[in-house]
Amino acid sequence: MMTVKQVSQLTGVSVRTLQFYDRIGLFKPAATTEAGYRLYEESSLEELQQILFFKELDFTLKEIKAILEAPQFDSTAVYRKQRELLRIKRDRLNALLELLDRLIKGEKCMEFKDFDENVYFTMLENFKKTHTENIIDQLGSIENYNALLSELKAQGEQLVEKAVQEYGSLEKYAEAMKEHTQAFLENGPSVSQEEAKELADQTDALTRQLTEDLTLNAASPEVQEKLKKLIVFTENTGGPGSTDRHYWSFLADAYLSNPSFQETADRKYGFGAALFIGKALKTYLDNC
Repeated sequence: MMTVKQVSQLTGVSVRTLQFYDRIGLFKPAATTEAGYRLYEESSLEELQQILFFKELDFTLKEIKAILEAPQFDSTAVYRKQRELLRIKRDRLNALLELLDRLIKGEKCMEFKDFDENVYFTMLENFKKTHTENIIDQLGSIENYNALLSELKAQGEQLVEKAVQEYGSLEKYAEAMKEHTQAFLENGPSVSQEEAKELADQTDALTRQLTEDLTLNAASPEVQEKLKKLIVFTENTGGPGSTDRHYWSFLADAYLSNPSFQETADRKYGFGAALFIGKALKTYLDNC
C-alpha cells in the first residue's frame, strides 16, 4: 500500500489534487487508516493513469467520472480510443509547429485550415454559455452536450473535409448548423407539447423495432429497412440538422464511441444497442 505522498511522488500529481479527487469521488483510496491517512494499492495507479489521459484530452472531471463509472466501461477499449484521440491532437499540434517553423524561416504561409475548426467549436461553446436551460431541456444535461462536443472535436480534420465538401467551407457549415441548433434549442420542435410527446413515442417505437433482435447483422436488408423508416420519419418531423448527412454521420460516431450515448441507448434498448445502431447507420450512409 502507498500513502498519498508516495503516489504524488510517483505520478507527479500533487497531494492536494489527489485529496480533491477523493472528495469528489473520482479517484478514491483503497483504504483509510484510523488516523485518516489515505492508502492506495499499486493497481489503483491504472485508474489514475486513465484520469490523466482524459484530462490531457480536455475532458472535464464530471465527464471523466461518468465514463469511469459506466457499467460497460472497458479499460482496453478506452485506451484504444484515448490513443486515437491523442494521435489526432498530436497531428494537429505537429501541423501548427510545421507552420510556425516555415513562418520563422520567413515564408509567407497563408494557411488557415489548422485554425478554421475554431469557427464551429467556438459557436458550440458559446451556445453552452447562452442557452444552458434550453440545452438541459432538450438534451437532458450539460454533460450530454459536452460529451457530444468532445466527440465532434475528436473528428478534427474529418469534420473539416466533410464540411468543405458539402458546404464549401467550415464557416458556412457552422452558420447552417447554428441556425438549426438555435431554432431547436430556443423553440424546440415546432409542435405542441402533446404532439411532441406523440412524435417522441413514435421515434421510440421505431427504434425498438430496429433493435428488437440485436443478434441480426446490422448491415442486413431487414435491419436497413427498419433504419430507413426511422431516418425518414425523423427527417420529416424535423430536428437540428436532421436532413443533413453530417447529422447522421455524427450520430453514428456517437453511438459507436461516445460513452454517454452508449449508456443511454444500452439502458433503454438492451446491451449492445448503441453499437448495433451505430453500425447500421454507418452501413446506411456508405450505401447512400
